[in-house]
Amino acid sequence: MPGRLEGQVGVRQPENVAELVGSTLARLGVGHVFGVVGSGNFVVTNALRRSGVPFTAARHEGGAATMADAYGRMSGKVGIVSTHQGCGLTNAVTGIGEAAKSRTPMIVLTADTAAPAIRSNFNIDQDALARSVGAVPERIHSPQSAVADTVRAYRTAVNERRTVVLSLPTDIQAIPIDATAGGQVSPLDPPQPVRPNATAVSRLAELIRGARRPVFVAGRGGRGAAQEIAALAEISGALVATSAVAHGLFKGDPFNLGISGGFSSPFTAETISGADLIVGWGCALNMWTMRHGSLISADTKVVQVDVEDSALGANRPIDLGVLGDCAETAAAVQAELQAAGYSAPGQRNHEMAQRIAAEARWTSVVTEDLSAPEAIDPRVLSRELDKLLPAERIVAIDSGNFMGYPSTYLDVPDEFGFCFTQAFQSIGLGLYTAIGAAAARPDRLPVLGTGDGGFLMSIAELETAVREHIPLLIIVYNDSAYGAEVHHFDASDEDLDVVRFPLTDIASIARGYGAEGIVVEGTDDLEAVSGWLAGRRDTPLVIDARIASDGGAWWLAEAFKGH
Repeated sequence: MPGRLEGQVGVRQPENVAELVGSTLARLGVGHVFGVVGSGNFVVTNALRRSGVPFTAARHEGGAATMADAYGRMSGKVGIVSTHQGCGLTNAVTGIGEAAKSRTPMIVLTADTAAPAIRSNFNIDQDALARSVGAVPERIHSPQSAVADTVRAYRTAVNERRTVVLSLPTDIQAIPIDATAGGQVSPLDPPQPVRPNATAVSRLAELIRGARRPVFVAGRGGRGAAQEIAALAEISGALVATSAVAHGLFKGDPFNLGISGGFSSPFTAETISGADLIVGWGCALNMWTMRHGSLISADTKVVQVDVEDSALGANRPIDLGVLGDCAETAAAVQAELQAAGYSAPGQRNHEMAQRIAAEARWTSVVTEDLSAPEAIDPRVLSRELDKLLPAERIVAIDSGNFMGYPSTYLDVPDEFGFCFTQAFQSIGLGLYTAIGAAAARPDRLPVLGTGDGGFLMSIAELETAVREHIPLLIIVYNDSAYGAEVHHFDASDEDLDVVRFPLTDIASIARGYGAEGIVVEGTDDLEAVSGWLAGRRDTPLVIDARIASDGGAWWLAEAFKGH
């Protein structure tokens, strides 16, 4: 493919520091590089390509950063963002901020000005910029330290789950190296899991024994521990749920309540709020996952399990914090309960399984069809698309009033089928997210749910998707507005004119980029989607869905009350 070129491993030995850094990252095992190439990052990017690391040329560094973020979340490998010094890095800052806030292991490989070039127009304090958005600044200091500097940056990204900005000053990049530079560099051993303290394990086991209606809520930190958490839930009588970012983790479990928080169905929200014990597994238990605390009753015991002490109780008071890996902790608690001969059914019974099957998913909730002659109810649209799309899919979500529809109505096969880059709550990251997720899982159909505002904000990367022949299905929930503000601000129509726009023919614009584009105003228009799915799928399909209003997203109402 023109944009994603893979070099031949072992073409030549690195001749300068920039090539040495690129080849070292490749030997460490980075998975994919996304970027916009300029003079400052030209050599290091091509060194990565020659070392066999696939490259995707983005149209904007902000897009490249979120592509790498999504790739890392969905692949389990480290994604690389390659940028020019100064302006290339500043263009990427929003994507870097999102990755840093989500603790995505990612490396921003950026050029930097030479130390003497204090009057260069490219000169900014890149280390301070990285710190300001929560990333970790690292840099290449000399030819002698280049390999150690690179390994340190990679270790920090992987072992500490941090987004690292690795600066390569242009004068140091160009310094020649001899054939012995680099030495032996190989992929690192996996991070060692943190084992929980025995006292904490016993206290959690005691809380479980005292609970009658326990609910386990797993977050992104629990994604590698589904089996252990589910096994403990079974003997504890606990129902399971996830935060939005871990959606799909307990797919197929008959006692899976689905997403906890703003995206919960009425039944799921009621059931979680009735729990007498909530255990968060690698879950921040933040305002979104707990609906500003409304899902926690006054007499509910709350436990958090996390590998970082600073995360315990960071968002709300807890009764117990357990410092430990989720899988290790769940297994240890299960062993203690089994040793004591404890097992309880809790709410795990036939009636509950039936109610979960019938009421825990929004696709099963009966709603009035608000479709009009030239506008389709977004819930009907999402429900019908869920039926049409293949099960093996990877769903990416942009931010905005619409986002609850694809998040709750589109099913996913597992926790690697849902990519939710929303820690920073930035509109416009969805298209980038979908491209990065598609690179991570080419075996699945990539699907994007986005609003008209976010899609138009990021539309330059539609050309990237077309150039890369990504079979991307893009659902644009087009209400000709920034819908969250329209529906949830208590303002006059005149004031709301600043967030309303004329109808844009997004399907025509998509065709101009080389994608396929259709307008959907009713369910009959979805026949074109079936045709695309049955065809070659060698170019993206953009669905310009003209949606009716349901009075504003239910999941946003509580958030806007806080403002």
